[in-house]
Order: sequence, then C-alpha cells, then structure tokens
Amino acid sequence: MAGQSKRRMSVEQPLWQALTYFRVLTLAYAVAQFVPRHDDVARPALGWAYFAVLTLWTLVTFRRVSSAERCTYPFLAADITLTLTGILLTIPVETPARIDDGASTLPSIWAAGSVLGFAVKGGWRWGAASSAAVGLSNIVQRGEVVQDNFHNIVLLMVASTAIGYIVEVARTSERTLARALQIEAATRERERLARDIHDSVLQVLALVQRRGAAIGGEAKELGRLAGEQEAALRTLVMGATLPGQRTAPPAERSAGPAGGVPEPAGPEGEAEELSLRLLLLSLGGPGVSVAEPGTPVALPAHAARELAAAVAAALDNVRAHVGAEARAWVLLEEEPDGTVVVTVRDEGPGIPRGRLAAAEAEGRLGVAQSIRGRLRDLGGTAEWVSTPGQGTEVELSLPPQTAPLPR
Repeated sequence: MAGQSKRRMSVEQPLWQALTYFRVLTLAYAVAQFVPRHDDVARPALGWAYFAVLTLWTLVTFRRVSSAERCTYPFLAADITLTLTGILLTIPVETPARIDDGASTLPSIWAAGSVLGFAVKGGWRWGAASSAAVGLSNIVQRGEVVQDNFHNIVLLMVASTAIGYIVEVARTSERTLARALQIEAATRERERLARDIHDSVLQVLALVQRRGAAIGGEAKELGRLAGEQEAALRTLVMGATLPGQRTAPPAERSAGPAGGVPEPAGPEGEAEELSLRLLLLSLGGPGVSVAEPGTPVALPAHAARELAAAVAAALDNVRAHVGAEARAWVLLEEEPDGTVVVTVRDEGPGIPRGRLAAAEAEGRLGVAQSIRGRLRDLGGTAEWVSTPGQGTEVELSLPPQTAPLPR
C-alpha cells in the first residue's frame, strides 16, 4: 500500500543507501584481495571469470538495492545465489594448501551485502536464514569448522539478525506513531465539531425546551421533544467516532441574543489578521459591557475568531445560568509581552464546587469544549474564579504570536 511504502521508506532509506555503497566498496576489496595472489591460485582464469560476473552484476544492479520497492525477493535470491556460487568456486580456484591456511573466499565480505539485504527487506528471520546459508557454504568450502571460520559466521549472523530486528522495531514504532497521530487528529476534529454543535444546535434545542415549558400547552410537548433530541445529540457528540475525512466548518453565526461572533466582511481567509477589539465589541449589547484598550489588538484570523467564540460561549453561559437580563462585563487586555487576556465577569450566584466537572461528565460542552477546548487548541488557558453568591469570573489567556491551526 502507498501509505505503508512511505512509512517504510522513512525508516529504511538510510539503510538501503548504505547497502548500495557497501556492495561497491566490498567488491573493490574482494578484487584487491585476489589481485596479489592470482599467480598462486590453481585456476586464476576461473577466478577472474567469477569476478567479471560479480563486477557486472554489482554495477548493473546498483540501483536495485536503493529502496525496498526495487530490492525484491527474487533479486535477493539471485544475489545470494551468486554469493554461494563464489564461495563454493573457491574450492577449485584455490589450492588445498591455501584453503587450509585460511585463504578468504572469492566474494570475501561482499557476501555480507546479500545477507544484509535480506535482513533489511524481511527482518531478522530472513537475515538469520540467509546468514546461515552463507555460513554453511563457508563450512563446506573449508571442509571443517575452524575457529576463525566459526567466528566470521557468528559475527555475520549476529549482525544480520540485529539489523533485521532493529528494522522490525522501527517499522512497528512508526506504525504505532502514525496510528496515534490519526487518533489525535480524529479527537481534535471531534472536539471542534462538538464545539460547533454546542454553539448552535444544542443551545437552540435547550432554548426551545425552556420556552416550551414556560409557555405550556402544545409548546410544552414541543419543548419535551426538543429536550429529548438535545440529550440524544449530546450522547452522540460525546461518544461518536468521526470518519477520516475532515468536516467543513459551519458558517459563523451572526451577532444576536445567543452571543454569536459575526463573520468579517470579505471572503473567508482573505485577511491574515483580525481586530479582536471589533469582534468583542460586536458581542456587546443590553446587559453586556465591553472594555478594551485604546490600541488595536490584532491576532491571526483563526485565533481571533476562536477566542471571540470562547467569549461568546462564556456570555451564553451567563444568560443560561444567571438569566437573560443578567449583567456581564468583558475586559480585553494586552500585556507587555504580547499575551492577550480576556476576562468575562458576572454577578450571578456563582458556580458550586465540582459543578464544571459534573457538567462535562453529563455531556454539557459549554465549558469543556466551547471555552476550554478552544483555548487549549490555541495554546492558551481558561481559568474560572467563582465564589457562591459573588458571581463568576472567567479569564481567557492567549500567549503571544499565536498562529492559526490547520483547518
């Protein structure tokens, strides 16, 4: 699969590149080993014929070991066949006395390239099997197991097995990381969607339920149905798993009783920065006073809209829990280091201890997502200071130079 190939490339590509040049360097070493002793061997012509084939094969297949896609198992099988052939050809090429003295095989350490190719391609099992085949052919070539021969065999097997195991661990770790990133992205998308739903549909359903109960008659039944749908939608929002595709962001609400944030004039994304002062002033009205500094407070467009939406959600909570005619004050400040602080204060009954956590557990997202979630995504914080009977103060703090998040 394409995604899996890309993940493998990121882990294996340095190993494949190293193997490409390893084969060339070890070929030169094997030839350099044979040159000074070719007059002492039994059949030098056979030896040079093998090196001609080995050189041609190495050059022609130079790019075959540059990636996992090019380095196929049939190629590796042909490669190790050439290695084993060279090891066994050492028997007729060299004299028995030189073999007994420990003369190196014709491919010498070039043989390790074939084994390492199997290890990187297939993991430690393929590396162990191919190194065992090379080791067995070395034993046949020597006619017995001697200390130096056994040492080389064990070293090759340990190296190939270790590299194969490292590659497998790296692949597993990369797959785990990719899955974790997918889960994080899905969670962020779910939280964003939950905020948008809370800011629009859930609040409308809650309003219909309250108004219906207050009016009575047929409206009371309509309010009851709206309440049932609100509860079902909250459950869906809290527990649903989002699909892989991204959801287009809903249109921003117009300023009104629910405290929506108006969409700035012009196409979306046209301005790189927006004036937070203007967005907050649009939330003012009967019962809501907005105090701002004398200088403009400009933020990246996405950050400004999200912060203003969090303030609107805080004002919605004031209307819902204190009353439609409740007084609220919004204070905008920009500190010397560039930190933007917006404080929303009311004179309501305050929030009982533990109520915010209980509301989040019930699926009420006004605080958890519409306010705290927005600030968290922007790298900021949201703090509540509330004393029963003395009102509530919400402080939204945004660090300087906040960049818009990808949408």
